[in-house]
Amino acid sequence: MTAQPPEEPTPRPVPSGELRASHDDREAVVEQLRDAAAEGRIDLDELDSRLEQALTSKTYGELALLTADLPQAPSSAAENLPPLVLKGGMYGASRGPGRWEVPGHVIAHAGVGGVSLDFTRVECRFTEVVVEAYGETSGVTIVIPDGWAADTTGLAPGFGGLKDRTTPDRLPGTPLIRLTGSGGMAGVVIRHPSKRERRKLDGNATRG
Repeated sequence: MTAQPPEEPTPRPVPSGELRASHDDREAVVEQLRDAAAEGRIDLDELDSRLEQALTSKTYGELALLTADLPQAPSSAAENLPPLVLKGGMYGASRGPGRWEVPGHVIAHAGVGGVSLDFTRVECRFTEVVVEAYGETSGVTIVIPDGWAADTTGLAPGFGGLKDRTTPDRLPGTPLIRLTGSGGMAGVVIRHPSKRERRKLDGNATRG
């Protein structure tokens, strides 16, 4: 009888706080620390210390510790952003995965073509973002970064239902996606990036 090769161990999912931070992630924390110093929340000595740590931080968790005691208030420019409305129509609509500034309210009507929302590389200055999704005929798919969390209790499942594949692990300083609307006929999916999407994000971070 031929011996079966030993099964390879299943890779352990990396906790969100241990995921590698990019140059853009570090720069965002540096900007937040400088704003906090300008507002008198931290003194100059502490600013210097935190800036040094921010520039040498390797993970999301290390960066989160540097801003955990600072308020996450949206800027006045972000507060004035109008709601983003996406209509799938006949051919579909999407926003992301590139850089885009997130307003406090996003409305997605799937229509016949469907809608895709990707928050993995966004600039977001809100502590909460309301995503109003209507699955209609073709469905809405929402991708949020590791470390972000979602509250899906405000969405009516409808016939298509809701698939929530997110984890409750929310890093300090990250937004909460508050999902409302209806699953409609085709449903709504909210999830973190797939393995293929993670590889692409890691490649972009390396090139950055």
